[in-house]
Amino acid sequence: MERKEIQAFIEYLYENEKSEHTIEKYERDVKQFYRYLKDAPLEKKAVREYKNELMKEYALRSINSMLASLNSYFRFIGKEELRMKSIKIQKEVFAEERKNLKKKEYHRLIEAAQGDERMKLLLETLGSTGMRVSELQYVTVENYRSGRIKIYNKGKERMILLPKKLIRKIKAYVRGRKIERGKIFVTRSGKSMDRVAIWRKMKKLGEKAMVREEKVYPHNLRHLYAKTYYKVCNDVSRLADLLGHSSMDTTRIYLKEGIGSYQRDIERLGLI
Repeated sequence: MERKEIQAFIEYLYENEKSEHTIEKYERDVKQFYRYLKDAPLEKKAVREYKNELMKEYALRSINSMLASLNSYFRFIGKEELRMKSIKIQKEVFAEERKNLKKKEYHRLIEAAQGDERMKLLLETLGSTGMRVSELQYVTVENYRSGRIKIYNKGKERMILLPKKLIRKIKAYVRGRKIERGKIFVTRSGKSMDRVAIWRKMKKLGEKAMVREEKVYPHNLRHLYAKTYYKVCNDVSRLADLLGHSSMDTTRIYLKEGIGSYQRDIERLGLI
């Protein structure tokens, strides 16, 4: 019975224009819960015990994310009484230093990509625009020249602005590869590059560039873009617009600095 409900839930998510990544995650989380449940009845006690089991293995933020998937599913199948409260997490003031990608490390990744023209341009596009990996599909031969690309993501439309230097690099790449129309960042078969494949390539570049593994993943380039923009322009409101955030609170998460930065600030106060 639950298989039909899961399939109907997935179709519901598609109808509500959820992203492929979100749908995959919701499906994965719900199926994991049913594997735990086995033949036990679907009731509050079982869900509570599952939550307790998750707490033995996963980080709190991961657990809350998984509970959100389940809560959405329970609402869909009309079992609101099964919904679980998320775990309260103290607000983090500092960013994790070990994940804080520095600008010089980003340039080392770019340098390491020499010889792989597509990957080098892809990294520069993500780094200089703040776009998500899923949004690369909107960079096409037809629209890059204007320097303004309309993105449709998470039920919203926003405008991505391309730096002039990036436009020139894309132009040279398109000419060299003789790409006449359609998406620019594609595989040999013409399909959009898979996020997992990009992640793996980045990990290899990270090893070559001697950048810590936990710093090297596509979304961290979006964080680097946000921090760099804010340091140059000091305008969180305009940055929120560029990133497509509905709330500036989300944008501020991107701007968190490592504790070392705060330590340097207080050393300069001259109060001792």
